[in-house]
Amino acid sequence: MKQNGFNIGNVKAENNLFLAPMAGFSDVGFRSLCKKFGAGWTETEMISAKALLYNNEKTKRMLACASNEKPKIVQLFGHEPEVFAKVVSSGVLSSFDVIDINMGCPAPKIYNNGDGCALMKNPALAQKIIEAVVGSTDKPVMVKFRSGVDDKHLNYLEFAKMCENAGASAVVLHPRTREQFYANHSNWEHIREVADSVSIPVIASGDVKSRADYANLIENYGASGVMIGRGALGNPNIFCECMGKENSQDKYKSLMYIQKTLLKYFEEGYVLGQMRAHLVHFVKNIPCAAETKVKLLKIETLKELNKELRNVLKNAKTVL
Repeated sequence: MKQNGFNIGNVKAENNLFLAPMAGFSDVGFRSLCKKFGAGWTETEMISAKALLYNNEKTKRMLACASNEKPKIVQLFGHEPEVFAKVVSSGVLSSFDVIDINMGCPAPKIYNNGDGCALMKNPALAQKIIEAVVGSTDKPVMVKFRSGVDDKHLNYLEFAKMCENAGASAVVLHPRTREQFYANHSNWEHIREVADSVSIPVIASGDVKSRADYANLIENYGASGVMIGRGALGNPNIFCECMGKENSQDKYKSLMYIQKTLLKYFEEGYVLGQMRAHLVHFVKNIPCAAETKVKLLKIETLKELNKELRNVLKNAKTVL
């Protein structure tokens, strides 16, 4: 299995297994934890190019990265080529190594604004955006997209070729339609078709839950790399597993690692909110998980939350 190293343009990752960007979960704490567990790279949450252009402080804080996040990848969304060009050339992203453009998000708020997967309905505009970014930086650019908007508009092959022709150094395919959101299983055959039709790396995303899934996509579907998203929530050890390594860190220590990292960049109120988001996934398989989750989500200070988490997890099966 091709595990050693991955190149995108002139940027190299230590392996070809990556943490997918996930809104609400891919904060700097969780990303740093997944990198610690063996992810070849991590990415910021999806960030609005327009908000960066307008110097929105809340948005700029989303650019925070931990010291172990190398290479550093930022994911942007929007639908205006000139906005992308101005942001990329402004220097605000100077510390990042790779720029990822999101053209696959299915969320109504994003889609209905003409962003994310809505761009698959307008390949000409999507091409202008990619060309604007590529023309504004010497950093590698990649594009994440889906199989199409719905089953009647499966344009992933044409879209992948357009991305390559526009100058993208890699593409990421989540082989579901926007209409599917996350229902049913991803159609991995679409990965193979794209890999056979372009000469740039194709990264597979969707339904990777084990080492067997990772190996299958690399060996049988032509993926150059694999992204794990939901499969890593509450289970960062999946990166060790897929790399054939062991890790004995328990759930409590992992949650505390996330918290400690977040507190370097954010105030306690924000950190508490993020801890609530993460703990839901870390406690879901312990005894009385539903009741425990309700109790934990009502706690209003980190100090109290940490004490209760220690009590909850000490007698549970805590090894990830």
